[in-house]
Amino acid sequence: MPLGLRRKKKCNTKETSRLVEGEQTNAAGGSLPSLPAPTCRLVFHTQLAHGSATGRVENFCSIQELYAKIAGVFEISPSEILYCTLNTPKVDMGKLLGAQIGLEDFIFAHVKGIKKEVNVYKSEDSLGLTITDNGAGYAFIKRIKDGSVVDSVKTICVGDHIEAINGETIIGWRHFEVAKKLKELKKEELFTLKLIEPMKAFDMEPRSKAGKSSTGKIGTGRETLRLRSKGPATVEEVPSETKAEAIGKVDDLLELYMGIRDIDLATTMFEAGKDKGNPDEFAVALDETLGDFAFPDEFVFDVWGVIGDAK
Repeated sequence: MPLGLRRKKKCNTKETSRLVEGEQTNAAGGSLPSLPAPTCRLVFHTQLAHGSATGRVENFCSIQELYAKIAGVFEISPSEILYCTLNTPKVDMGKLLGAQIGLEDFIFAHVKGIKKEVNVYKSEDSLGLTITDNGAGYAFIKRIKDGSVVDSVKTICVGDHIEAINGETIIGWRHFEVAKKLKELKKEELFTLKLIEPMKAFDMEPRSKAGKSSTGKIGTGRETLRLRSKGPATVEEVPSETKAEAIGKVDDLLELYMGIRDIDLATTMFEAGKDKGNPDEFAVALDETLGDFAFPDEFVFDVWGVIGDAK
């Protein structure tokens, strides 16, 4: 399915420069007129979160392709990009780029910063960590529970990429695989995390915009570009980014536990649990609607955790 646009954008007469520092001008100093065109390419604006000129990216269908495009603009390796946030350069886990990008969203790429090695004593069964991943092989810390084991280790921060656990490299692992590895660590023992902080962002707004866009308009659209691991990206309306991300995680769990991927089934499971108050109610609802699948208890518990995070 071809990419589309919610609204027409002005096309510049010259697109030789990848970095956008301002409007083009003619010899007399005035703005060059926009040339009429039947279609315009879907272009997103981007900066490095710690500070850079504004670049433009287009023609991508997956997270991996987006990272490669951003890396090409700023002449860095795609492996340097930890994750992206939308409309803020801060390490804000509520603004993480997921499977959807609003057509007016501004993309900030967070790149590798300081490396650190931290020893943690697992005094409780739960470490108090919520793990997510960037969809391109890097898992990182999304949330730290107040008063938890990890909360007491102040060198561990939200947004840190987990590179290795007890010397075992976990690059390429999905978030649920990393969470399972941490959960399986023995209680009352010391373990070691190799972490990479994102390069620190400054409190700044995007330095330049395309056409007449303004800060007040950034991220206001409900229409989004949906990225896919296979096949073309599509422009579509989604109910909310949180719900869409949660359904994607349920689909990941289906693959991990059941060996299948089925976005419709994942959506059905999410809908069955979104209004339930506890995992027992959720388990009963699954038995009533999807009893033939005989889901294992651990799978049901993990899916409930995803739904709880979304709520």
